[in-house]
Parts: sequence; C-alpha cells; structure tokens
Amino acid sequence: MLVLLPPSETKSAGGSGAPLDLSALSHPELNPTRERLATALSTLADDVPASLDALGLSERQVEEVRRNAELWDAPTAPALERYTGVLYDALDVPSLSPAERKQADARLAVASALFGIVRGTDAIPAYRLSGGTSLPGIGPLRSVWRPVLEPVLAATDDLVVDLRSGAYAALARIPGAVTVRVLSEDATGKRKVVSHHNKAHKGTLARALAQAPAEPESVDDVLAVASDAGLQVEREGDRALCVVVRA
Repeated sequence: MLVLLPPSETKSAGGSGAPLDLSALSHPELNPTRERLATALSTLADDVPASLDALGLSERQVEEVRRNAELWDAPTAPALERYTGVLYDALDVPSLSPAERKQADARLAVASALFGIVRGTDAIPAYRLSGGTSLPGIGPLRSVWRPVLEPVLAATDDLVVDLRSGAYAALARIPGAVTVRVLSEDATGKRKVVSHHNKAHKGTLARALAQAPAEPESVDDVLAVASDAGLQVEREGDRALCVVVRA
C-alpha cells in the first residue's frame, strides 16, 4: 500500500543529516527534474524580492527565502520528520512504536513540489515551494512534474490511497487511486466541505493505515481500518471515500 500525503508549507528547522544528496533519495528517475528545480529555486533566492513574488510570500517571510538559498548545504531530516502542521500533528510520527514507524516509512510517502514524491526515510532539507507555483524560467510546476511523475506513480502495483490536496493532485494524476475527502455534518444532516480540520482527519486516517498490523490491500480494508480507528468513513464510489465529521 502507498498512502500519498500532501506536504505542508511549514517545515521543521535544522536536522542531523548530511546535506542534500539526490542520489540517496527514492525514485532516482525523478532526479533530473529534482536537480533542475532545486538549482532554479536556490538561484532565485539570490534575488529576495523576486523570490517573495514568485513564491507568494510577504516580507515577513524572508526566512523562507533564506532556506531556499541554503538548499544544497543545509542539514537534512527524514521526510516524515521534516513536514509539520495539522496533518502531521495528527499523524504524530514521534509517538509510533519502532515497528509502527517501520511500517509508516514503508507505507507513507509525501507529495512534494520540489522532489515530486519522497518516502518516509528520504533525507531532505527545509525549503519553501508550493504546488501551484510558477517558477521564473521554469513555468508552472504542473507542467514540469506531470510528464515524469505520472509514469512513476502509475507503475505502483500496490493499493494507492491519495490524500493529496488539489494543487498537489494536479502535479500527477493516479488512475485507480482511492481518493478521500472530508465533510462535516450538522444536526440536520446537511454536509459541507471541511477546510482546516480536513487535514487533521486525513492525518488520523494516515496514522491508522500506518499502524494496521496487516497491510490494507483493498478499499474494504481501508474502510475497516478507518472504522477501527473511530472514523466514520463512507464509500462514495468504487474508489472514493468520504470521512464524515459531526459538527
């Protein structure tokens, strides 16, 4: 099983790993694109105003540009420890047992605007680049990643549970993936899309899938794991699930 998580804009600082080594990352066929984007991003960081504009940042976020400037020299950390925020708080990797962490590293991956996809143990630096960005001299990341990332994901034989958000789902389509959305339901039964808390419930589902003793192999298996974790999940189609949250 492959559970594909969205990344987060926020990332932990520092790390104890050696500087970025693309050859050590999973899916080496993505390395030419990774190198092209990393070089463009670090070069862009030499021009702070241009970086802020291209990345959609304010002047108060200039530290994010500094991270990009140090991309090739900064210390690294495993991907599942690098990303932070609501989803990753719910996933709570530090609290997993050694056996569960091994399963999480094998089953979970993170979609990345810079690296395409990274597995749990891939050592990466802190950086700032969003899926909807158009880099000067490069163009929209969707156009860059689709031709190279889609074949990699399409070659996955395992069940794919796609938890990505829209901008990252646009970087590569995955035919046959199980998609998940989150809706809140009020006392009258009316449902609406959950925004902020959407991430927390997806993080809870990802944690349950990582902890499951037997690796889920079907949509029914995913439903069973979610139910055991206390989530109300409904089937909306052959490969579409909905997490329902009581308002």
